[in-house]
Amino acid sequence: MKTRRILSVLLLVAIAFVSQAQHYRSNGMPDMRYSENRSAYGSSYTTTTTLPAVRYQSGYQRTDGTVVSSHYKTESNNTNWDNFSTRGNSNPYTGESGSRARDYSNEARNYGSGQTIQTGSRGGQYYINGNGGKTYVPKQSF
Repeated sequence: MKTRRILSVLLLVAIAFVSQAQHYRSNGMPDMRYSENRSAYGSSYTTTTTLPAVRYQSGYQRTDGTVVSSHYKTESNNTNWDNFSTRGNSNPYTGESGSRARDYSNEARNYGSGQTIQTGSRGGQYYINGNGGKTYVPKQSF
């Protein structure tokens, strides 16, 4: 009877330990500094890489009726070098590789070619598309 009780306690401790194998930040996102999370989420980051600030974006419906599913995205800052969608980076939640040119790279010059590139008040660069809206492009040096 005593052996059974000890085994039960050990089993409960093991279950508690396994349930804590993945570590989460205060905002509920997985902390990619831990190898358990990097392997679980398929991240290509290493422990020496500084991870960008990430936030959860709730799903929503655009005015044209398009439904956008909830997802994780990098926090807005003054560069796209740390964005999941930028070439050379990958999204640790989906495993998708980025395809957008990095700011000030030679590839950025191809975005909006033939268009007049304007700079907004917060530093973003864009051109006016055929619908009269802004199409943002990776930052280019002129």
